[in-house]
Order: sequence, then structure tokens, then C-alpha cells
Amino acid sequence: MGIFIPAGRFFIGFFTERIHIQHEKSSRTWRRACKKAPQGKETTGETAYDAGQIKKRAPAATGTVEVITLYSGFHAVTAHRLTHALHEHGFVLSARAISQGMKFLTGIEIHPGAVIGKGLFIDHGSGVVIGETAVIGDDCTIYQGVTLGGTGKHTGKRHPTIGNNVMVGAGAKVLGPIKVGDNAKIAAGAIVLSEIPSNSTAVGIPARVVRLRGERVVQDLDQLNIPDPVAKEISELRARVEALEEKTKEKDEKNADIQ
Repeated sequence: MGIFIPAGRFFIGFFTERIHIQHEKSSRTWRRACKKAPQGKETTGETAYDAGQIKKRAPAATGTVEVITLYSGFHAVTAHRLTHALHEHGFVLSARAISQGMKFLTGIEIHPGAVIGKGLFIDHGSGVVIGETAVIGDDCTIYQGVTLGGTGKHTGKRHPTIGNNVMVGAGAKVLGPIKVGDNAKIAAGAIVLSEIPSNSTAVGIPARVVRLRGERVVQDLDQLNIPDPVAKEISELRARVEALEEKTKEKDEKNADIQ
């Protein structure tokens, strides 16, 4: 028994020292993160700008106090400022825990790794998903049900980059590491799989540009004269069946003559 007591003391001392060292490292990392994180007037100014832009763009907003206290989009973006700072300085688990808590409270999921500019307005917000490598410019507007996601076949940068002053309509999906230019508008329900130029409007599934710099884009087809591929295939099959029936009929007639 005599040998076990010194050994036990050694291991207890060793692990206590390791825990103390790890605690000191974490404390130093946290202090560095706090020094580098936006402070004072910078943070207050950014938050005030966000609230002011929401008040300006939300027809239902009666004042800044209402935006700050009742708008879930504002709450989600403000929380993201914190989670992004934590994520950038290595506190990945803490950042994800906070972002998931905000998802539960607001219905908006923003990965801490996403880069978001100032003045983002997430209107209504329920069902909005913003992926880890997504980048959003300044003064953008996103409506409910929007996804800025990946396609599942990319690694590294796998989410879209959204320019400045972009509007993404309700239920739209922007997928993959594509770029949406400044001042672009994406219609409700559109599925964007390719790049959208600046100052343009995109609609449809998959999305196509219908306006560029205020001018209507000339298309070979309009919405009333789009060919139906299923109807075309059925028509071709019907023609083949009719041809086969005609050949079968001719063979039957020849066999009847022989008999």
C-alpha cells in the first residue's frame, strides 16, 4: 500500500497542474479575444445603424424602440456579432451554443462563421438559414424562408456571397459558392444556382435574369410559350406507338391474305 499513496499523489498533482495550465491558456485567449473584439462606440454605432436601417425599411415599424425590443431579425443579427467574434477567436463551441439558442428564440439560424455587413434587415425571419461560409454585404434585406446554403458537392467556400443593397425575396434559395452582385433583386420562391450580375432582377426555378440595369432582358421564350418537356415526350411516344400499331395491322392483313 505504501507505494500507491506516493503514486496517487503524483498523478493528482500532475493532472491538477495540467488543468491549471489549460485554464491559464483559455484565460489568455479570452483576454486577447476581448481586446480584439469591437468595443464601445464601434459596437454601439453598428447596432444603432442596424436598428436605424430596419426602422427605415420596415413599413410596420413605429420607432427604434420597437425595433430593438420586438424585431427578431434585429435580435438574431445582434447576437451574430457576438458569436462571430467568438468563432473567429477559437471559441467555436460557445459560439455555436449561442447561435443555436438564438435559432430557438427567433427561428433564424446564422452560422457563427458567416460574415455579415452592417444594416442587414431580416424581415419576419422565420425559417431563414445562413451558412458558415456565406458573406453578406451592407444594407441587404432578407425575407422569411430564405436559405443561403450549399449544394452538398463543394468544400471550403461552399455558400453564396451577397453584394451590397441586395434584396432576397421570401422563400428564395441561393445555393453554392456563387456571387450575387450589388443592388440585385431575387424574387420570392426563386432558386438561384448561378451568378447574378449587379443591378439585375432574377426570377424563377432555376432563377434567370429578367431585368438588367432597369431594362427588360430579351428572352427567346416568354412565360406563356414555354415548351412542356413532359408533353413533348408523351407526344413522341404516342407517335411511335401509332407507327408500331400501323406495322402490326399491316402484318395481320398479310397473314389473313395468306390464310
